[in-house]
Amino acid sequence: MKVIKEKHAFLMRWTHWVNFPVLAIMIWSGLFIYWANDAYGISIFNFTLIKFFPEWFYDYFHISARLAEGMAFHFLFMWFFFINGMLYISYTVFSGSWRELLPNKNSFKEAWLVLLHDLHLRKTIPPQKKYNAAQRIAYTAIILMGMGSVITGLAIYKPVQFYWICWLCGGYHFARILHFALTIGYVLFFLIHIVQVILAGWNNFRAVVAGFEVVEEQPQSEQLIIEENHENATEKEG
Repeated sequence: MKVIKEKHAFLMRWTHWVNFPVLAIMIWSGLFIYWANDAYGISIFNFTLIKFFPEWFYDYFHISARLAEGMAFHFLFMWFFFINGMLYISYTVFSGSWRELLPNKNSFKEAWLVLLHDLHLRKTIPPQKKYNAAQRIAYTAIILMGMGSVITGLAIYKPVQFYWICWLCGGYHFARILHFALTIGYVLFFLIHIVQVILAGWNNFRAVVAGFEVVEEQPQSEQLIIEENHENATEKEG
């Protein structure tokens, strides 16, 4: 018997879908800022092994310096990103939903088992409630990453006015490296998250859009028979 089961509250869904385009615009505008001073790569003894955006990339896509445009969009949508994030954190705290999101002492061990299951290397998956162990770790990490982006962003934006934040981030240069690394983390999270959504199927996606999912439940009479058989088997074993 199919029944409709509520899964995600409206505010959780609202902040989730607002965050997606806002963060995409933040990454897009952040690239304009970075391309104005393309400084990072991987080098050994002054020999560049990897440059994140090589010269052929700029030539092929005809990318020009758009620093002012990038900063305008970045600092405008920064406020939407910050307010939306604070709204989501406030909701999880006051609603008690943080209990379902925070990892517990077994989460890291169970997350490995979840990964093996997703890779089809393990048949069974650890018992889970609303979120599995891997999701708990990922969703908590993305909140911490958001906080890190705001802090390092302030250190880069106003290194003199927020000199103490800049100092906590290890200086302007290191704050910029952290900010760039967090951006790479968002891109990887996006890609993995989208793949996981596709693998989870339509029912899971609908729950994030509409707030409910359709689940298959056994009739109460069948459930009672199963429970009685289980109790009888337990008594015989005893």
